[in-house]
Amino acid sequence: MATEFELNGKSVNLDVDPAMPLLWAIRDIAGLTGTKYGCGKALCGACTVHLDGSPIRSCAVPVSAAAGKRITTIEGLSENGDHPVQKAWRDLNVPQCGYCQSGQIMTAVALLERNPNPSDAEIDTAMSGNICRCGTYTRIRSAIHKAAEEQS
Repeated sequence: MATEFELNGKSVNLDVDPAMPLLWAIRDIAGLTGTKYGCGKALCGACTVHLDGSPIRSCAVPVSAAAGKRITTIEGLSENGDHPVQKAWRDLNVPQCGYCQSGQIMTAVALLERNPNPSDAEIDTAMSGNICRCGTYTRIRSAIHKAAEEQS
């Protein structure tokens, strides 16, 4: 059964099982591999994408939930990796292994869209569902503040 939705600004019509996790439709069918598989249980945040602007864990959301909606992945933030959050991540050398970073960035972008000048506590709360095995949480918080400054 085909599911039609917008993926990074382009209309797609994927002929997949409606119960397939959105993550696998994005990675394996659409070929966008920036969104990562981490735990498969919506606990780590590596698979975070935006569904109509809100961050979701794509490993636990069926592709049918995307029907008629807008999905944005890390590839859809900017063509050249120059979104303010992506630039702040690079400027402050946030990633170590980098595995969780697309999910971290997608969550940070959603936070700044809701709250353009978050406090440390608001950042910690918003980002608490994203696990970084390398422990770069202090740099993540600093990068979010830097991106907030850039956007204002």
